[in-house]
Parts: sequence; C-alpha cells; structure tokens
Amino acid sequence: MNSERPVKRRYDSSRRLAQAEETRSAIVRAARDLFLDRGYAKTTVQDIATEARVSVETIYGSVGRKPDLLRRAWDITIGGDDQQIVFHERPEILAIRREPDLARRLRLQAEMSTQTSQRIAPFLLMVQAAAGADPAAAEMLEEMSRQRLVGMGVMAAAAAATGQLAVPEEECRDVLWSMTDGMLWCRLVRERGWTNERYAEWLGDLWVDRLVQKRRRPPRRQATP
Repeated sequence: MNSERPVKRRYDSSRRLAQAEETRSAIVRAARDLFLDRGYAKTTVQDIATEARVSVETIYGSVGRKPDLLRRAWDITIGGDDQQIVFHERPEILAIRREPDLARRLRLQAEMSTQTSQRIAPFLLMVQAAAGADPAAAEMLEEMSRQRLVGMGVMAAAAAATGQLAVPEEECRDVLWSMTDGMLWCRLVRERGWTNERYAEWLGDLWVDRLVQKRRRPPRRQATP
C-alpha cells in the first residue's frame, strides 16, 4: 500500500491579485474621466460603476467611497500612471535632481512641470469648482497643495545642496510651489495661446534668472524679521 500523502498544490494568487489590480485601475480611471467630464458633484458612484462595468459594491470593496476615488484619481493624475510612487521619488524626477548644474536642472524641471501641468490643471479646476460646496473636495484641495509644497521642498533642498542657489532655500521652495499648480500654464498656454515649448523655455529662464547665482552677484541674504 502506498502510504505517501498526496502533494498539496500551492495556491497561486498572483493571477487573482493582478485581476483585482486591473479592476481597481479601471475604476479609478473611470472616476477620473467622469469627474473631469461632469464635475465631482454631478458624478455618482453608480455612474462610475457603469463606466467601469463593475458593481457599486465592487467599488466600495476595492477602492472605497467617492472621496477615496477622488484621492486615487489625483494620484494617477499627478503621476501619469498607476504606480504607487511619490512624485519626487519617480525615476524621471530623480534624474533631474541628479543634474549637478542648477541652471540646467531648473530648465529640466520647467519642462517636466509643463508636461505635468497639462494633466493637473484640469483636475485642479475641477476640484476647485467642487470645494465650495463639498467638504471632501475642499479637503482634497488642501491635500493637493500640501503634497506639492512637500515635493517642492525636496527640490529646493536639493537645489540648495549644490551651493548654486541665489535665494534662501525656503524662498526657492515657495517660488517653485507657487508656479507648479498648473494655473500659470493654463493662463499662458490655454488662454493666451502660448505653445508648450515657449512656456517651458520661459519658465526655465525665469527660474534660472531669479534662483541661480550669477558669477558677480553674491546670493541674497534672508531678510531678518
């Protein structure tokens, strides 16, 4: 008699996990597209379920409720994909941060900001429109601003570390933060008809002129309170 026990097959959950991730991605992208098309207030979870071809219960179980959908929609908007990586730690941003020449670095950052603005400006306008009447949208608006401030703080610290910065690190952070929410791009490119190439070049020149040390000009001292 064969006394050997049957070998149990190891359960392979990779396929199931991949399918679950595909479903979440479809849900979040459907939410993002509907929010931009109809507005946050006018989009229901049922609308998103219909667009993503899933049930409302699936949305609640895999992503969450409507404010959760808004946060996840922002994540894929700022990053441009589904990867869960902090923006300033993404490979393309790390490559910019590794550029030793600050003037060239800022011009590369201006090009990246121009590309990003094309995605985030419509999203920001949508959230702003909803923030006055919806607490979740108002909270998201504050979170978006906070995230950018943290990210620009990282970029400013890296700029200061080069020894080529002409202004205090905090001023550099605030300047970058104030000009990277997509609104300046929206005014000059969408409203005034500038090309993206012209905008990126102008923004880079502006940053270099104001933030990078000139050979015969010492860095500005921080104003005393």
